[in-house]
Amino acid sequence: MGLITGQFNEAFNPIMDGVTNVVRNYACWLNRKYGISYVITPHFPNYVDKEEFEVLRYHSISVPTRPPYRTGVPALDIQFMRRIRNIPFDIVHAHSPFSAGRIAMNIAHKRGIPVVASFHSKYYDDLLESLKFESAAKIGVSVIVDFYNSADFVWTVNNATAGTLREYGYKGHIEVVNNGTEYETAEDRKAAGHMVNEKLNLKPEDLVFLFVGQLVWQKNLKVLINALDLLRNMGMDYKMLIAGMGYAEEDLKKMVEELNLTDRVIFLGPVYDREYLKSLFCRADLLLFPSVYDNASIVVQEAASQKCPPLLIKGSNTAEGIIDGENGLLSDNSPEAISQRIYDAVHQSDLSRIGERAHETLYRNWESIVDEVYGRYKEIVNAYKRIRA
Repeated sequence: MGLITGQFNEAFNPIMDGVTNVVRNYACWLNRKYGISYVITPHFPNYVDKEEFEVLRYHSISVPTRPPYRTGVPALDIQFMRRIRNIPFDIVHAHSPFSAGRIAMNIAHKRGIPVVASFHSKYYDDLLESLKFESAAKIGVSVIVDFYNSADFVWTVNNATAGTLREYGYKGHIEVVNNGTEYETAEDRKAAGHMVNEKLNLKPEDLVFLFVGQLVWQKNLKVLINALDLLRNMGMDYKMLIAGMGYAEEDLKKMVEELNLTDRVIFLGPVYDREYLKSLFCRADLLLFPSVYDNASIVVQEAASQKCPPLLIKGSNTAEGIIDGENGLLSDNSPEAISQRIYDAVHQSDLSRIGERAHETLYRNWESIVDEVYGRYKEIVNAYKRIRA
């Protein structure tokens, strides 16, 4: 007999970010192999869910400082509240400390079932960006830490992220549960790359860099664009593909235009076609991901699945497991350092070999991850039943 599980998060499709990816794959593989799984998330206007599992949505309002994100107001949604009361969850999993996570926490405490809370994001950075005041951001973080203190089990995506949660003030037990990717390695990467060449009018000999993620300042994108400018001045010819959407998109395009990089930088917008995104990883010679905000970005695993090596920032959470020059590239956090590291790697290193090692050491598929997650869920549910008996 499988489990009835709920994955609760503040964002889901069509908002494409790392946590959405986690939630979708948890629900997908749990629903396919281990029982019934639901996703619980705020309503998104004019979007119709087409998942193989049920997505339960509740009333929401926009977040003016973080489009396209929305925050939920479940108390105003009587139909949702009636539906959620009738689902006999065995365990609930909160992937957000906000409205969705608090629904999960309330269900668990009222019904006497276990609640797992995953810590995915650097919430202090988000709050500071939105609220603009350090004191307000710190108060927000203390409320978030209280949320994790109320959970039965707390998970993070890697050891560095556990360290971030500790820095926020959490003192309880933490389990590390890694992320994965749904991608299988392409049988013919050259063919996939050729399709991208035709679609984007690229030449087979073009050196191609790729960024995939939200177009928000927290991703360190000003530094990236300035590094691309320096690379051009160093005489390097390249094409930079930027896939994603976010509040900083128009300002980034303006920055690219002012630096006269429009012939080199191609904004693709949000890429919803997962097979096309996979082809982009096949075509790219290097993933440029300079974020010091992300904890364990899934885009690194997605790139590794197609043998595309990443460039990351030394000491960042998402750089955990990267050995410079072995399975990726590491750089100090400045345009000068990033541009020089890329220049040296292109001229002195074998990027194909580094991509092979990235594939060998970083890549894991979601099915194997969720097999482990289900095993842990079963242990938690059984232990909880024994304690409550």
